[in-house]
Amino acid sequence: MAGRFYERVEAFVRQVPPGTVVTYGQVALELGAPAAARAVGYALNALPEGSDVPWWRVINARGAISLKGRGAQADLQRHLLEREGVRFDATGATELRRYRWWPGELSPQDAPPREGRASPD
Repeated sequence: MAGRFYERVEAFVRQVPPGTVVTYGQVALELGAPAAARAVGYALNALPEGSDVPWWRVINARGAISLKGRGAQADLQRHLLEREGVRFDATGATELRRYRWWPGELSPQDAPPREGRASPD
């Protein structure tokens, strides 16, 4: 059962465009398992080295990296997001209203600028 859920998590996260983020709870909700946010984290943690799943685009509901304070992986996640244009404030959080992606929504690079979202450079 977990294997199938993990595969669904991976498939969903592969759809998240560069420069955007989703939350663990959002992934769980989109997969029809609203109470499974923690399982989403487990699925991403179980990814093999070199996986093509952009795990770094999944953050917590506060708009922050859940690995904060956990060393190199947290630093790597922030670096990868910043390289894609996601910005963090002094507390280590990002604006979910600005960077959150919803299925069916254009990526920031393709969408016209709107209030709350930066236009692509």
